[in-house]
Amino acid sequence: MPADPLHRAGNPQRSTTSPPPSGSGASAIEVRRSARRRRTVSAYREGDRTVVLIPARMSEAEEQRWVTVMLDKLAAQEKKRVPGDAELTERAARLSEQYFDGRARPTTVRWVTNQNTRWGSCTPAEGSIRLSHRLQGMPEYVVDYVLVHELAHLLVPGHGPRFWRLLEAYPRTERARGYLEGVVAADRLPHSPSTREE
Repeated sequence: MPADPLHRAGNPQRSTTSPPPSGSGASAIEVRRSARRRRTVSAYREGDRTVVLIPARMSEAEEQRWVTVMLDKLAAQEKKRVPGDAELTERAARLSEQYFDGRARPTTVRWVTNQNTRWGSCTPAEGSIRLSHRLQGMPEYVVDYVLVHELAHLLVPGHGPRFWRLLEAYPRTERARGYLEGVVAADRLPHSPSTREE
């Protein structure tokens, strides 16, 4: 039987997963304890999960305190990086001016959390554009590409040749599409045990 990667000889670890506190923005929290880790605590997002790395000797009370501290720290970092709906609307207006002479005029542009199979959507009849929260934290040129794509739908509803000609105006279309295809491909790969340096 293969060895459990979380309990290798000479590197005793314990991993626990629990639901997050309300408002944490993640679907689960995984705490990984490591004997190699002496003082430091770190955390990162892994898909919809938050992974918190702590020393093995830490008490349950210390663990809970540090999980709360790290969730707050991650949320603060993400809030700094992620533009709100108002900034997204302004960004869409700038992109429309730059690439479509201001002809694409959305009535609303907002982040949504219920789009897990597409990056963005547009309802031309309403003039509404919605971007998936999964884009948050991706490079700006990728978010801009999705915005330009949805803005183009306000001018041409389908994905015919006229639509793709409109998108040729955005110079990083191919690069952004490649990035998003890479993200989708990575999500489909089988997940192996974490090999992150602790």
